[in-house]
Amino acid sequence: MPCTFLSSACRGLSALVLSVALAGPVLAANPEPNEAIEPAETLEGNFLSAYIAGVSRDTAAAVTFFREAIKEDPRNPELLERAFVAFLADGATADAFRLADRIVARDPSNSLAQFTIGVRALRAKQYATARAALQKGGRGRAADLTATLLTAWAHAGAGEGRKALETADRLKSERAFTQFREYHAGLIADLTKNPKEAERRLKAAYEADRNTLQIVNAYGRFEARRGNRDAAKEIFEGFEKVVPRHPIVRAALEDLKLGKPMAPAVATAQEGAAEVLYGLGVVGSAQSDELTAIVYLRLALHLDPDHELALMTLADVYERLKQYDRANEVLARIPENSPLRTSAQISIGTNYELLGRGEEAVMQLEQLLKEQPDNVDVISALANVLRSRKRWAEAAEVTSRAIAQIGEPGPGHWLLYFQRGTSYERAKQWDKAEPDLKKALELVPDTRPTDRAQVLNYLAYSWVDMGMNIDEAFKMLQQAVELSPRDGMIIDSLGWAYYRLGRYDDAVRELERAVELRPGDPVLNDHLGDAYWKVGRQREARFQWNHARDSNPEHDDLVRILRKIDNGLDVKPAAADSPAAPTGTAQNGG
Repeated sequence: MPCTFLSSACRGLSALVLSVALAGPVLAANPEPNEAIEPAETLEGNFLSAYIAGVSRDTAAAVTFFREAIKEDPRNPELLERAFVAFLADGATADAFRLADRIVARDPSNSLAQFTIGVRALRAKQYATARAALQKGGRGRAADLTATLLTAWAHAGAGEGRKALETADRLKSERAFTQFREYHAGLIADLTKNPKEAERRLKAAYEADRNTLQIVNAYGRFEARRGNRDAAKEIFEGFEKVVPRHPIVRAALEDLKLGKPMAPAVATAQEGAAEVLYGLGVVGSAQSDELTAIVYLRLALHLDPDHELALMTLADVYERLKQYDRANEVLARIPENSPLRTSAQISIGTNYELLGRGEEAVMQLEQLLKEQPDNVDVISALANVLRSRKRWAEAAEVTSRAIAQIGEPGPGHWLLYFQRGTSYERAKQWDKAEPDLKKALELVPDTRPTDRAQVLNYLAYSWVDMGMNIDEAFKMLQQAVELSPRDGMIIDSLGWAYYRLGRYDDAVRELERAVELRPGDPVLNDHLGDAYWKVGRQREARFQWNHARDSNPEHDDLVRILRKIDNGLDVKPAAADSPAAPTGTAQNGG
């Protein structure tokens, strides 16, 4: 669900969490996630360690240190509130609920604690208790949205359909909440056996936004259950045109084709309340508010442990924080019968590669490919891991299997041709690379300017590097810069093309722009050093080469850079020393 589902109304939703959040910037995650965490020997040491872990969003470590700190200072209100958020974020709900009770006993106005108690009561089907806690916890615009809809679901759980809809309709004064209100009102009406109202509300939500998966899924399933299977098919196919091959939509269309019955999107009040929390978690994630997103998603999963989209979103947040082990733990919870199971298994393999466990990544994806030999997504993921491991020829071969599956290529297939073309280029098979890169350029739509810039960049630089089609290549590089004017890597390609043609003043101008945009990139600094040397600015050249040396270049580049620091460019480099084309998506030609 995109963040537009709640529009600008959710800009303040993180207030519930941030009122007691672990203060400080988001830092890199624990670089050694498998390293055993040992508590400190003092209260102060555990508190400080928990604080540092918290601002790094390493909730597992934070929980360990907070548990020890609480043993020594069990009445410290600041310690309890910080530990409470850490427990929530880590999924330690039993601990979080105990602390919530202690916090509200001292401070009944604590919104997040009351809110959490309300969620616990919803899970236990204690609907009156849930409503009482939620009423105490609702403060502010975003909190009011959350409390109102969860209260509506509490009424629905108690069989009070009319009261539930009346509660949801309290949000009528907020235009930005319209889709969220109509969507949940439709789900509530469906659960409480009010099909006429359910149809009206779900249709209103769908008419307002046909590109949100949850709305499409709920409305399509509702129509199918009413016997309107053609209408349901049209709803799902409309989404398929916007987001091709989404697993949930493909599964729904297959069920419709086979005449299988379709379950409702939400079958219990707990699942409905989880859907509210999931939606808020998505908004937090979209706004890069990771802590808020994690807390809402964890609470959603407390209510509905198999909520597949909440699991996928939570894993995505952990991946963004570079906590790939935590992401894989979450992904492993995707039910085996879920349409998203394959996507989860692909992500697990990709995360192994990012963890430096490349052979496990290849094994994971090869095993998945044995089970689903025609799955384009699996084939493409395996090819990407092989590319990451610089096994270019194998990557190209695997990508060919994906291309063989697609039939007539369309705009959505440009990336496959681009990936195979760049793999062939890196494997020094230009005769195969060039046609694929041209095909990618033909397929990539104008509506994706950044992607088009990458394809233009890669193909044009490759021509320049080989002294081919120079005039056309320069036009393409200039067009790429126009499409992506803040991409330092593409500007570097244009500057390096000037360098290769001996237009050193022009090269300096463009390469200085590129380095200004990406000052820590070793390739760009290396290029600028070469250009400075050619225009007689030798001291500045060595400064740039030294900076390139200190910026973690690849081994072959480092050897060449060190030679230039010692000897300058007086000795003509061997052909093998020519800067290589980029890996992955084309980012620069140097």
